[in-house]
This record gives sequence, C-alpha cells and structure tokens, in this order.
Amino acid sequence: MQVMPPSKISIFGIELEVQRLYASGNLVKQSLVFLHEGLGSVAMWRDWPTRLCAQLGCHGLVYSRQGYGQSDPVPDVRGPSLESENQRRGRLQPDYMHREALHVLPELLRVLDIQRPCLLGHSDGGTIALLHASRFEVAGCVVIAPHVMVEDISVSAITAAKEAYENGPLRQRLAPYHDHVDVAFWQWNDVWLSESFRTFDIRHELSGINAPLLVIQGHEDPYGSMAQVDDIARAVPHTQTLKLSHCGHSPHRDQPEAVAQGIADFMQRL
Repeated sequence: MQVMPPSKISIFGIELEVQRLYASGNLVKQSLVFLHEGLGSVAMWRDWPTRLCAQLGCHGLVYSRQGYGQSDPVPDVRGPSLESENQRRGRLQPDYMHREALHVLPELLRVLDIQRPCLLGHSDGGTIALLHASRFEVAGCVVIAPHVMVEDISVSAITAAKEAYENGPLRQRLAPYHDHVDVAFWQWNDVWLSESFRTFDIRHELSGINAPLLVIQGHEDPYGSMAQVDDIARAVPHTQTLKLSHCGHSPHRDQPEAVAQGIADFMQRL
C-alpha cells in the first residue's frame, strides 16, 4: 500500500486537505472515499483507512471538509451565515450536509478523476454519503452511525459535548487533529443545537439510492438509535445492515474486526 502524505487541493477556491492511498498490484477493484464525522478529519481516522484499503485491495481517498483538519477555516464561524454559490462564512445552515454531498463532493471527485467510487461515511459523513448516493452514480455506499433525522438522544449527546468542550477535556483532545479547532467544533455544535435543525429529515430522499448499501450501527451509540438503521432499510429495501453489540458511535474503533469483515463481505458482492 502506498500512502501519500496529506496535501491540499483547491475546490471552489477553498483549500481542502486530501490524502490518497494506492493499492499495490494490477487487480485493484475499487476506490473507497472516506467521509468523516462531525468532528473528524483526515488525521482523526488514524490508520484505519490504510488498513482497510490494504485488506480490501482498494485505492482510497480521505479528505477533511472545510473547517476541519488542515483544510481552510470558515471565516467568522459563529457569525451570521452568508453563502454564495461557491463560498460561505458564518454559521452552518441546516442544509450543510446537502451542500457537501451535492455540491462539494461531486466537484472533488471530478477534479481528482474518481469515477463511481464506493463511499464510506461515518456519522455526518454517513449522512453525506447517503445524500450523494441518492443523486449520483456510485458503486456502493457504506454508512456507519448515520443520521437521517434528529432524535432527542442525539441532541442530548451533542449538548453534553458542548459542556465537555467549554468546561472539560474535549477541546484539548480535539486540538491535535484540527488546525482551527474552535472552527471545527462550533460549526458542528451550533447547527446541531439550533432550533431550525430539529426538523432535519432526509428519509424521503433515500428512495433515490439504487447502489448497494450497507448500514452499520452500534447498540450503545449515544448519538443515535437503531431507528436510524430501520428507517433507512424501510426506504431502501436492498439495504444490508450490521448491528453490533458492545459498540458505541464509532464501530470502526469499538469493533474494528467485525466492521472490517462486514465491509469486506459487502465489497466482495459489488
């Protein structure tokens, strides 16, 4: 496996951090595109994308969204939201995952000439993967702890995260993974705790997903219940599910072997 160092690429004038992973051999089957969680980044994945791509014999793309990792920050991240077609400043709006899935990600894939990838998204990244797969052609879609609607359990956990960031150790724990840690935290936390986000619901959009779909969820996830998985399966009848016991919001960390095997089985059938 050839692991390239993180670099920058300009998408709509915004410098995004990207890392490319190249599988060895002449029989590479697929490219995996990793979409991080609401507080994630390239570095936050640690070496899991490399290990997974090596196991599967896949190329990989890992990138940090604007405001995360080493990507450009969001100007005035807690100020009034101002968005043009290609630029934004201030607070995220409730459609921020739609914007990433339908505007930024397609352009990133076009610039990097990645066609029909398999998307692998965690949490917010899982939601972004679902939205993208509902409108664009992909080879497959793996989503880990995604959100298709807002639950009280999610709001409670995100409220607790705010307390831990302001008065506990969370800011210190996140700082090594983000050049602009306050931007990374507040753009996510503010929108999720806003009144306007309580009506976020993409269940009606999922019927557009025709690609193979695998949903992975932990039973002990404090950010979401099994209702997320079950509602996806109702909307997309060909959904495959992997429900894991003794597992929280990050199944790829809590149950790495089971998750890797589940993804390997899924990819084998593509």
